[in-house]
Amino acid sequence: MSEILGANGLPTGDADNGDLIKDATIETFEADVLSASMTTPVVVDFWADWCQPCKQLAPALEKAVKAAGGKVRLVKIDIDKNQMLASQLRIQSIPTVYAFFQGRPVDGFQGAVPESEIKDFIDRLVQAASSAGVPGQEEAAQDNYAELGAAALANGDVTAAAQLFAQGVQTDPENIAAIAGLARCHLALGDAEQAKQTLALAPADKQSDPELSSVAAALSLAESGNSGDVAALEAKVASEPENLEARFDLAGAQLSAGAMEEAVDTLLAIIERDREWNEEAARKKLLTVFDALGQTHPATVRGRRKLSSVLFS
Repeated sequence: MSEILGANGLPTGDADNGDLIKDATIETFEADVLSASMTTPVVVDFWADWCQPCKQLAPALEKAVKAAGGKVRLVKIDIDKNQMLASQLRIQSIPTVYAFFQGRPVDGFQGAVPESEIKDFIDRLVQAASSAGVPGQEEAAQDNYAELGAAALANGDVTAAAQLFAQGVQTDPENIAAIAGLARCHLALGDAEQAKQTLALAPADKQSDPELSSVAAALSLAESGNSGDVAALEAKVASEPENLEARFDLAGAQLSAGAMEEAVDTLLAIIERDREWNEEAARKKLLTVFDALGQTHPATVRGRRKLSSVLFS
């Protein structure tokens, strides 16, 4: 994102050193980022201890934030300890840096960029926060509908997210992030047919985009869902532990009920017993679940690790 949204209100510019830079978790994200950004831009650095570029970026980022003299704050989030949050915000690689202002994502970048680019990034934030209502920022807002929609969806406001994604599609009919987000909203609202029609809006040469593939996988799961009684199927599996058909039905019922991690475990249990069962139906279903959840979702990370252990044992 090279431009920033216009915003109403000015930063206080009086943050003390203790508040300038802090670590945050999914539990404190709303207070440390969304609420705090209502008055002062907040830069969020998504990192991990094993990420060497993250370690290169962090000192330069902290230096630039301190140089801003309290006009910008920095929050650091370890994605290994906050996998659900990273998944909700669609963090695909690290380091990823987002800037929030007035409760919304307004700018960002990926990778260990040079100090000069970091300074420009911080300067844009400060300027945007101090120039509310300047001409030309409506176009910048249009460029960020998908980012704003993703943030609203992560916060559980599906209706607001759908409206933002729809605006993004209207502004740019080939905006893949907006199309995927709008389709995901339709799924969340229980309208699989509308989700399918929305996915069809994407150009043919972009249908394999990871964001679209993830939603398509979620749609596939929704359409093949088993509305059976989870408790009854659990009892059947308990009494017939080698009944793989019952376990597969249980996984389908768990998926329909939104119990994604339990479904992953159920499918893994089938693979452990007979990986070839029903033409590898459990493994194929499990991979679809991973695609639907996204590669950074905790259930995907844990499930892939265990699947590898089973397949190569």
